[in-house]
Formats: sequence, C-alpha cells, structure tokens
Amino acid sequence: TCSNLPEFNSQFLWLLRVFFFPSPLSFSLCPGAGGWSPLSSDRYQWLEVDLGGRTRITAVATQGRYGSSDWQTAYLLMFSDAGHNWKQYRQEGSIGAFAGNSNADSVVQHKLQHQVIARYVRLIPLNWNPNGRIGLRLETYGCPYNSDVLSFNGQSSLIYRLTPRPRQMSSESISLKFKTLKNSGILLHAEGQNGHSLTLELEKGKLQLLIRKGTNLRFLFMQCGNCLQMAERHPPRSCRHFIVSACLCTLSPVQMILGAQQGFSYTSFYGCLENPVYNGLNLVDLAKQKDQRVTGNVTFSCSEPVFVATTFTGPQSFLRLPRIDQSSLGISVGLQFRTWNKAGLLLTFELPNREGRVWLYLSKARAHLQIHKSGRTYMCGSSGSALNDGQWHSVDLISGGGRLTITVDGDEGASAHASPSFLITTGGHIFFGGCPAEENSQECLNPFKAFQGCMRLLTVDNRPVDLIKVQQRLIGNYSHLQIDMCGIIDRCSPSHCEHGGSCSQSWSTFHCNCSGTGYSGATCHSSIYEQSCEAYKHKGNISGYYYIDVDSSGPIKPQLLYCNMTEDNTWMVIHHNNTDLTRVQPSPEVNTHVVHFEYASDEEQLAAIISLSEHCEQEIAYHCRKSRLLTSPEGSPLSWWVGGPGVGQMHTHWGGAPPGSQQCACSLQNNCVDSRYHCNCDADSNEWTNDSGLLTHKETLPVRSLVLGDIQRPGSESTYKVGPLRCHGDKNVWNAAFFDKETSYLHFPTLHGELSADISFLFKTTSSSGVFLENLGIKDFIRIELNSSNEVLFSFDVGNGPLEVSVKAGSPLNDNRWHRIQAERNVKEASLRLDELPAVTQEAPADGHIHLQLNSQLFIGGTASRQKGFRGCIRSLQLNGVTLDLEERAKITPGVQAGCPGHCSSYGSLCQNQGRCVERPTSFSCDCSSSAYTGPFCNKEVSASFKSETSVTYAFKEQMVNELNRSSSSSSSFPSSIYSDITLKAENVSLSFRTSQSPALLLYVSSYHREYFAVLLSNSKDAEILRSKVKNLADRQLHVITISRLADVVSMQVTHTCKQKALNPLCACLFSIDSEGLDPDLAQIASLGFTGCLSAVFFNSISPLKAALLHPKTSPVTVTGPLIQSICGFTSANLSHATETTHHLSGKRPLVNAIRSDSALIGGVIAVVIFVTVSSLAIMARFLYRRKCTCQRQEVKTVKPEDNPELPFRSRITSQNGPTENQKEYFI
Repeated sequence: TCSNLPEFNSQFLWLLRVFFFPSPLSFSLCPGAGGWSPLSSDRYQWLEVDLGGRTRITAVATQGRYGSSDWQTAYLLMFSDAGHNWKQYRQEGSIGAFAGNSNADSVVQHKLQHQVIARYVRLIPLNWNPNGRIGLRLETYGCPYNSDVLSFNGQSSLIYRLTPRPRQMSSESISLKFKTLKNSGILLHAEGQNGHSLTLELEKGKLQLLIRKGTNLRFLFMQCGNCLQMAERHPPRSCRHFIVSACLCTLSPVQMILGAQQGFSYTSFYGCLENPVYNGLNLVDLAKQKDQRVTGNVTFSCSEPVFVATTFTGPQSFLRLPRIDQSSLGISVGLQFRTWNKAGLLLTFELPNREGRVWLYLSKARAHLQIHKSGRTYMCGSSGSALNDGQWHSVDLISGGGRLTITVDGDEGASAHASPSFLITTGGHIFFGGCPAEENSQECLNPFKAFQGCMRLLTVDNRPVDLIKVQQRLIGNYSHLQIDMCGIIDRCSPSHCEHGGSCSQSWSTFHCNCSGTGYSGATCHSSIYEQSCEAYKHKGNISGYYYIDVDSSGPIKPQLLYCNMTEDNTWMVIHHNNTDLTRVQPSPEVNTHVVHFEYASDEEQLAAIISLSEHCEQEIAYHCRKSRLLTSPEGSPLSWWVGGPGVGQMHTHWGGAPPGSQQCACSLQNNCVDSRYHCNCDADSNEWTNDSGLLTHKETLPVRSLVLGDIQRPGSESTYKVGPLRCHGDKNVWNAAFFDKETSYLHFPTLHGELSADISFLFKTTSSSGVFLENLGIKDFIRIELNSSNEVLFSFDVGNGPLEVSVKAGSPLNDNRWHRIQAERNVKEASLRLDELPAVTQEAPADGHIHLQLNSQLFIGGTASRQKGFRGCIRSLQLNGVTLDLEERAKITPGVQAGCPGHCSSYGSLCQNQGRCVERPTSFSCDCSSSAYTGPFCNKEVSASFKSETSVTYAFKEQMVNELNRSSSSSSSFPSSIYSDITLKAENVSLSFRTSQSPALLLYVSSYHREYFAVLLSNSKDAEILRSKVKNLADRQLHVITISRLADVVSMQVTHTCKQKALNPLCACLFSIDSEGLDPDLAQIASLGFTGCLSAVFFNSISPLKAALLHPKTSPVTVTGPLIQSICGFTSANLSHATETTHHLSGKRPLVNAIRSDSALIGGVIAVVIFVTVSSLAIMARFLYRRKCTCQRQEVKTVKPEDNPELPFRSRITSQNGPTENQKEYFI
C-alpha cells in the first residue's frame, strides 16, 4: 500500500509496514505525491521500517520526494532484530555506502550481495541534493522467513538420541544459527561409537571444531571469526557447513547435545540457537512435539538484554558527558570497549580549577593512567594486556579516600593502584574517545591517538549513561558517533592472508605476516622461489638444493629439491626412501617381495613437476642369478612395478622398453644373453646378469612400488635398484610468441582474479609502446602496457576508479633484450616490478570495492579497446601461477609466430671465461671449447694434481703452420679454431698454482728453434727476468698469474689470496734465448719437478690441462705418468662462492651444498709434483728471435686493457672472484 508521508522530525521513528511477496517481485513505488523528508537535513536523520517479523531481505529501492528537489545521493542501511543493536550492511565486506538518486523520480534499486534476515530496516542518508533537502521514498524486497529458536541460560541443553541408529547415509549434516553475548560456549557436541566425538564451540569469539578419535584430539578448523559474541545471529559459513558434514559422515553419531549439560567439561553456552536442522529434521519441532528422542530444559523464545553501544569511527569522534554528582569528593567512571587498535584515548577530564588533567588511554594494548598537574606528569600505573583483540573489555576508574584504582575486566588482582597527594575529581565534563576539533577548546586536550572502536555500558559516578538520550541531544554532546550500534569490522575473518600467512588488524586495515611461508607481498600471495631448476640456472646459480614452487602463487607448497646443473640439461632430482642397490631377502612364507617407495615430494607436487617438465626418467635395474624377471614358462608375468599418478597402475615392461611390451631393453637392442627371451634374467642363468634401463614415459612415472616374484627357488639370488625421479626442461620458461604486427594478438579465457591476481612474463621489443595484456569487464578492467621506451604501466579498475602503478627504467626497454615484468593486485595494494628494480606499490582505497569483475576474453599482445598493440616477443606468461600456452595458440593465429629466438642477447653474459653463447630454439647453452674452464657456464675450473714422474705435452704440427705462412689466403683453408690459436703479434698466458716448493718450474714453452718461454718460482737475479715483488708465493695458497704480450709490450699480473710473508721465493717471467740448448739453471730447476697443483692453464686459446683431462683421445696431448683430476684449484673463497646456501622455511634445517662433479675428491691438503711441458709453434720462435737482444727492465711497460683487444684475462679473473685492487700487483 502507498500513502503520502508527511514530514517528521527525526526524533520520532516513522514505522513503515511493507508487504512482502516471494521473490522475484515486480517493482513499483508510490506514483503519487509525498515522501519522507526530515525537518533538518544532516547525517543524524534516519528512516526506520518495521517489517512485523524476521524477514529475508533481498533488495532495496529508493526514489526522491515526489515533485521536489529533495533526494539523497548516498545512504547507509542498518538492520536489527529488536530495534536496537543495529548492524550496518556492508558490500564486499567493507563498503558501507549505497549510491542513491540523481533526481526525484528515477528509481535506484540495489540487490543485496548477501541476503539479510531481520525485522527492522533503518536507512541513514549520507549525502543529498545540495540544492534541496533529504527526500525519500523507500521499498524493500524479500520473502517470509521461518524462525524456530532455542534459548540456553548456561545450565540448559537439548539432547537428541539416535537410537536405534538409522541406516548409514551417504552424507550427514547439521546446520544452525546462533547469537550470544558471551564469547565462549559449546554449540554442538556429537558422540559416535568407540569414543569418537565432534565438538563445535565458541572460544573467545572464535569458532573451532574439535574431533576426538579415541584418545587422539585434533583441531580441524579454527579462527572462523573474532566478533561472534555480538548480539546477532551468525550462520556458520558454507565452508563450515562442509567441514561439519564431512565429519558427521565418518562419525555416525548416536547422540547430539546442543548447548551443554551439567557435568559436561566444556563451557556452557549462553544465548540462542535458531533452526538447528539435522539431516532435514528440525530439532526444535521435535522438541515442541515432545518427541521421545529429544530431551532438554530449553525455552522456545529468545530474549536479550538491551545494550546500547556507540561507535567511534575516526579522529573527529568524541562524546562529552557532564558530571552527575558534583558534590562527590572523588570520581568513578566505568565503561566497556572493544577495538583492534593498540593505542587510543578512552577518557579524559580536567582537575578542579584547571589545575591539571587526567588521561585514561590505551598504549601497547594496555590501559594506562596519566595525570598532569602543576607542570609535572604522574604515571599512575597500567593494567590489562592484549586489549586490542576485538573482544569486549571493561575498565573502571575509581578515585576516593586518597586512593586511585584502575581495574580491567574485573580482575582485582591485576588492578593498578596509586595514592596521589592531591584529590582526583572534576567539576567539568568528561570526554570519551577524543576531543572536539575546535582549536579554542581548552577544556579537552588529547596528546594521544583518538580511540577507534566501540563503547557501551558507560557509567559516571556509578550511574548508567542513557546513550539514546545522548543520541537525542538530551544529554551531553557528541560528534561523528554511530549510536546504538557497534560498527567494528573483523577484517581477518575471512582472512585475505594466503598460504598460511597470519592476519592481524587495526581499525582501518589488516596486515599479513608472511614469515616462514615462502611467500611475500601484502597478502602473502607471491612465491619467493622459482618454479624450476631451469629458472634457477638462468639466474646464474649452480648445482645444489633449492626450494621449488612449481605453481608459483598456486596452492602447492614449495619443496626442497636437488638441481643438477653440471650437464647441458638441468635436472630436478626427486629422491625416495631407497635409491641404493638392495639385495632381496626372501621370507619363508611369502612368495613375492614387495617394495614401496615414498618420495620426498607430496603427490600434488610430483604430478606438477612431471607435467611441467619436458622429459622425465627413472632408472630401474634387476641383477639376477637363477631369478627370472618378467616371463614364466606359462607366459604370465613374474614381476611388475606400479607407477603413474595417484595410486598408479601395474606395468610389466622394464627400463628401456615401451609400455605394455613385457620386454626389457636387451630385446629391443637384440643383445639378450638368450635370444629366446626378452630379458637377460629370464634366461634363468647360473651366472650373474642384469636387466636395467630408463623408464621415460611420463604418464607411468614415478615408480611407486615393485613386486618381484621369482625369489624362492633354490639358488635364486637377486638385487634391485630404483633410482630417483629425474626431470629436465621447463615447458613454461621458454614458451613464447612473436607478435610481428601491432594489430596481432592472442586471446584466452577470462582472467579470474576477483580478490588477488598476479601476472608475470618476459618481453623483448624494439618498439617504444604497446599493450602487453588487457581484460575488460562491464566497468572493471586490467591492463599492462609499455607506456614509453623506458616506462611500464599497470592499471586496473575494480569500481573505485582507475588505479595506476608505473615503473621507469634507467635505460631503454626497447633494446631487443629480455625484460621481466611482475605485477600483482590484491585487496590491499597493487605492485609492479621491472627486472631487478625495486617494486613500486600503490595502496588500494580504504573500504572500497575489492572484487575485480571481468567478463570479456583476455587479450595478449593486443587490445579490445583499440589501443596500440605490442610488437615483439612475450615469453613465460603466467597468471596466478598458471602458464598460458602461447605457442599452441600462436600456431593457429595469423600474425603471431610460435617461439622467439635470440636468447644470447640477454643471457650471453652468463657464459664466463671466454665461453661462447650458443642459441637453441627454446634456450641457450655455453660453448666452453675455447675456455680453460668447463661447466654449464664455463665457470668450473679444470685442476689436476700430478706425481713427480707425470708430464703433459701438447704439440702442434709445424707443417700446418708453414702452410699457413706461405699463403696470405690460407686463413680460409684452416679451421677457425686453429687460426685463433696462432697469432703473429700477441700471446696471452694464464694459470693458477698452489705449492710449497721453491724453486719450481710452473710453465715451459719451447720451439723447434730452441727458443723457450718459462714461468718459474726462483731466487735467480739474472738480467733477462720480469720479476714480481709479491712475496710468499710458495705458501700452499692459490695464486693466479696472467701474462700478456702485444708486439714489444709485455705485462704481468699476479693475484694472491693470502697475506704476504717475508719469504724468499719470487714469481718471475723469464725471457731468454739459448741456441745451444736448455739454460743450465733452468734445466736444474726443471729436474726438481713441481710439487703442488696447477689449474686453468691457458695459452692463447689452448687449454692443455683441460685437453689432457677431458679430451685425451681427441687432443694432441701426451700424458706420462698418472694424471688425477681434482678441485685443488679452488680457494676457500672460491668454495664459499661455489656453495649455495639453501633457502629454507622456518622450522626446517637449512642445507648447504657445494658443486658436485664426477670427481670424488673433496678438500684435503694437496702436495703433489707437477711438470707440464707445452711444445709451441715455430711462429713463437719468431717472436722470441726478434727479442734476441737483451731486455732492459725499463723498456717493459704495462699494457692498458683498452689498448689490447686480445687480453681477456683481466675480465675473466674479475668474474672468478678476483681480488680487489689492494690484492693485485702489476709488475713490468
């Protein structure tokens, strides 16, 4: 029914009865004149509607006052069951304001995101037409609601006995709503058989579910909320319904107790339960019908005391109350409060005659009292703790009889007492929460933060304060208060902290503590670990244990895996509980031997790793004597293994054979010991043999168990081995697409990131601008673009208006090199990171919209809004940890090419020590053939220790050199590697050594013309010596020598890793000519040999030591005596550099591991003899012959690096933990 509504003063409540019909309901507001318009237009007016009973409310609609300029543009909605203790309706959990009207006639309707069940509705105008007044016509939508309640007084309970037990059901559930004014109490206790039970209880305002199985007790779910003791009904949310249902299904309860009964060990419940339903049975109806299965002493109504609360919303909030008993010689003030803030003013007042002031305030979540009088400050104690937990706390301030007392939560034992020498009272006003904003207000001063939270049950001089009269301006004064409601928001329930991050909060925001989670960001959303070993490798890391997060920001936890980076392929290694060769020990009563393998990774982690990798393999081996493997005489399989996802499937093929073949590798290679059988072991030989190979079909991995059947016959012996699971290749890292036109793009399904979304990818381009990614909604959008040649822009809109985050680089981004972008948006902030620059963040608006609502396709490399598209490459695009397959989509999209070459331009610098970057279709590798080093990045030194009789000779054929010298065009006739080894104008020599011997010959180069080049430790003072002044080179520490010549200019550099000591041995570079034979002094030193270690020996582009150790059969080397590879070239500093300290989660032991190599030698003191002879080319003799005259030391000068393009050693040494300037000495 519609009627004209007269104007009313807001001190009176206008109760409007609205009839409801089942939704949907056709909309119609009053077409005639009229509407509600209060006499005063301010924010303290409201319109209240009594619906006559609890009703399910689904929508509201408003119009302005008919034929006027009166309408509201924004308003709040409040709901209540009893006409007090109002609850504000908030959209998306935090937004309180609804958009109103823009004129007097149009209808604005809002469907409530979550339905409300209440009897009373209150609308509070916030803003209105500035050229008019508040004017309103209101209609609500909904449907009837049935409410059956039970009231519990702390001693009552309702017991439902399921005897006889009904038949087993596929699912069982119980649902209920509750409201209480106490923060603890049992809601439900269900008992099953064999001591099993389930308990749902409220503990300090938080729901927790406890499950007991016999003597085992565990918490299944905790922290469902912090404010659940408020006087309003709380339905356990859907996830809680699910948990309760799942537990009841396995519990099979025989008795359920609502509330608590006498003698029960848990806290009794005090409050009301509404509509408790078990498996479709309404327990209230059963109790009313006096069903014999239900007993209890409850009532069927719900009454509650009237507690009028008030909310202090911000810094401008205050409440001023007068003294009631002016004649009192003391003062007594009491209140209850709740807050999330650790600090804030509770109350303050002046001492008589303005002699001083008293403050009762919160600091560090404790209550403190401070008095200022006659220029002095008195701290009168503190009381309480953790008073910012969102619960109701009481505080009482009592002064009288020369004694001052502060009591928190009625705990007399923890009260703070003081005995001031002056009277604590006031003849003026008491201010609560804060002070007026007027600058000339001397009656109230607040040096502390204003209080934000709720207060109730205020008393002054032991008399209660009627806050309704305060609201009606009959008592005291106030500003920016919400009276008759507590508007505290629990921002940690549900928690927006992901991956186990802990949530804490203040009045206006929340904070996530991500310590120990492996994730970072405002909501612990982004993983701090890489997704694969491949990703770690291409950040320059070495072999070791690393935490791998296979789905990045997804739900799978990080896992500690070993990454083997010593090969071209980077392997992830997942170990299990038995990777050793194990002898089968048959049991007398068991015909088969069954082995189960437990892996270091969880099931979901294993599945993700296998799916992520390009290739996986697992070694399986069976060594046998008189023990058949697969085939019995009857043809049935004797043994098998179980592998694959989940519980796995049975497989009867062996390593190296295809699935389903029931064969071994020897059958495919036609080399089985008996051609009649498909496996070596099936020949049933009396001699030991074996079947081994690799299982490489990913869908059959990992191996989960092994069953061996032929183990009980007399004489049967066998051993088995199942190696770790090894996978290489990250399909995500190199998944790329090339957009060759600005109008080309790829499209994918809509991005789902309502509350949080992270986007990461790499790009390279020569264009100065273009859109990388865009997804649109009706109003919302998200976009990442190259805004200029040095700026990346991340923008989005979730309903609060566009928000932008930009990062500017110090150099152009259109340099055709790979650059990495990481963008994240969550309910707290947005962040953008470019390459290794610091992340830029932008906070989200407080209490704004938080849901990103998109509905169009996701565009990659282009845009639906006709902006300029991107031209270039995009690689490894991930949304919320899921990689988009750009290559597959590019194959079917015109204007876009799958893949993107050119990785060396970005990653070539990873190839060290003259290593050369080699392009691959989806990766790159380092060619170390021209380097004295080896390893994936040419950064692993090649070192060796020798005995005194050992020698290595590296020789060239002189006729090849002569052929080169005869023809000026012959440079094209020989391989470039040979040509690069021979230079007419320059030589470059470097080596590392470790020794305690002196004198000693380090390096000797001779020619066919009896000319030589030698590097030695010697006491000689001959004229033809280029000498180092570095002392103590024979100290068993590692030293590096670098010698370079360009024409007539020679330089030598000696680096050392130890402190200098005044010892005789000196390092010298000797240039001398002796046509009659080897210099006698040099021959004598050479006869002594060399005791120590040589490493990374390099002569021009020749690495003789590397050739002898790694390629002895294909290199022109001659080795005499034993030659042992070692790691003696590493210093302690090198080892610390080569050691990876594993990232670790809290509570887990960190692992430290060094580089692995095929050599088993680790550490130790090395003292062996080395003598290396390197036979050089005739061209070297020409150089030496030109220097036949005596060299004067002043003629030898240092070569500047920029003057010599053929001196790579300084940069190489620098990249290898070279010493700083104070550790280097240059000598000429």
